[in-house]
Amino acid sequence: MEKGKFIVFEGIDGAGKSTQVELLRKKLTQLGREVVLTAEPTSLESGKAIRRALSGEVKKTESEMAAMFVLDRIAHNNAEGGIKELCESGKDVISDRYYYSTLAYQGQSTDYGWVKAMNTRCPDIKRPDLCIYLDLLPEQSLARIQKRGEAVEIYENKEKLTSVRNAFLSVIDDLGADGERIAAVDASRTPEEISEEIFKAVKEILFD
Repeated sequence: MEKGKFIVFEGIDGAGKSTQVELLRKKLTQLGREVVLTAEPTSLESGKAIRRALSGEVKKTESEMAAMFVLDRIAHNNAEGGIKELCESGKDVISDRYYYSTLAYQGQSTDYGWVKAMNTRCPDIKRPDLCIYLDLLPEQSLARIQKRGEAVEIYENKEKLTSVRNAFLSVIDDLGADGERIAAVDASRTPEEISEEIFKAVKEILFD
């Protein structure tokens, strides 16, 4: 049986990940592939603890947050119905966020090398077949977030978004140099234009 592909979407908040995840799911389904959507933090207990910290309900240090994400990611991979089981069964898995986010958010405020090693050297954390990074300017991100009218998380202000975007670009360069397959996509365009470029990158891993 052919193994399924593991695809990750990354980008600062407001970059359009949810929209593009759904558009890609539809295109893959039209090809006759089985697709499962997932996200981090997960809906597992480890993910719920992270969401409480992100909302500011529970105070955690950046090192604690980095470690919490690693624990949630290990569970995400290895729980029943997790990433590894799904891919082994031939299903494609698309995740909204993965370890690139941890490196961009916590990696800049703790020790980057430590955070990177915890994620990329852990045998229980699967490397994606493709990471799609949706790049958007912080001003555009904030405008989209405000338009949605959602509660603002602790990372959502212009200064932090600028810092995180710069960190994401650095992470993409770093992991790309390590041989990871990453497609950086301009997310300021129409959803249709963005989706078309994403699908070109995805087809390369489906048919190579």
